[in-house]
Amino acid sequence: MNIEILKSKIHRVKVTQAELHYVGSITIDEALMEASNIIENEKVQIVNINNGERFETYVIKGQKHSGTICLNGPAARKVAVGDIVIVIAYASMDFEEAKKWKPTLIFPDENNRLS
Repeated sequence: MNIEILKSKIHRVKVTQAELHYVGSITIDEALMEASNIIENEKVQIVNINNGERFETYVIKGQKHSGTICLNGPAARKVAVGDIVIVIAYASMDFEEAKKWKPTLIFPDENNRLS
């Protein structure tokens, strides 16, 4: 039996942009992607701490060390610039393997940078 389990989490980053007239996705600073083990085009869940919205989209790589967290397309309506969000990626794995799994969790600072 396979189950869905937490793979990666970028905890509490600030939305820096919201671009409604775009195809859709979330653009994330490449440094944050690397640190959290999230790859381009991976499906992620976004949890908005400010308004309680929860939605899914996919990741686009942003400029490394830019601090960029940009919601694009329809997702831009679910956030405001300055909102704090959590980015979560899940993986499907065997139940026994999942018991031993350790997710990658990162906690950027208030400027979306790693210390």
